[in-house]
Amino acid sequence: MTGHTPFSKLRAGLPPERQQRAAQKTAALRERMALHEVREARRLTQASLADTLGVDQSAVAKMEKRTDMYVGNLRRFVAAMGGELQIIARFPEGDVVIDNFAGLGEPADPAASTGAD
Repeated sequence: MTGHTPFSKLRAGLPPERQQRAAQKTAALRERMALHEVREARRLTQASLADTLGVDQSAVAKMEKRTDMYVGNLRRFVAAMGGELQIIARFPEGDVVIDNFAGLGEPADPAASTGAD
């Protein structure tokens, strides 16, 4: 025996209340991730994401480090990882999905601008 105990065994020995608190904290951490953490969790490299976006790998690295970017750029970045960006405003009364940005980063629909069906 090496004297090491697997974490799963230690966790199983915790009282149920503590296990539940730990599970809640883990879930909360998974809800908040930086862009590079999301990319890594999806098992994507900067190079593969760059190919999808049609940019250089260095551009992906810069985007991941930015603290401020256009909503359209963020939407394209998330879409390239297979996701969909939603912007939610949180108020004491409840959450509101902001949909002004729904069409950003998508090609324009010529039929919509001419009124043709």
